Amino acid sequence: MKESPIFTRTFDLLMWLLPATTKFPKEQRFILAQRIQLAAFNFYEAITAAALSEKRLHYLEQADIELQRLRLYLRLSRRLNFLDGRQYEHVFKMVEEIGKLLGGWSKKIA
Repeated sequence: MKESPIFTRTFDLLMWLLPATTKFPKEQRFILAQRIQLAAFNFYEAITAAALSEKRLHYLEQADIELQRLRLYLRLSRRLNFLDGRQYEHVFKMVEEIGKLLGGWSKKIA
């Protein structure tokens, strides 16, 4: 069975984020980098729960919250120059695509 695009795109996002956040300044690796990673992992866990649970809408709402957190943390990372313009543009395109996939899934469920 082919995996849904939201899962493959989220996996790609995680694969990009993990090495990128390890390059943050040492004092930020346990603050902002950790929050970015946690929001991304929480998002993946929420969409997995939505796929497997009867409470799909609840978990999709949780996923949306985590995606909003991730957007905030990425904006902060850019503003603090932990991500350069090219990196920020790349990761934000990934997040926006995932957001559209999430929105489509939510509309289909509702």
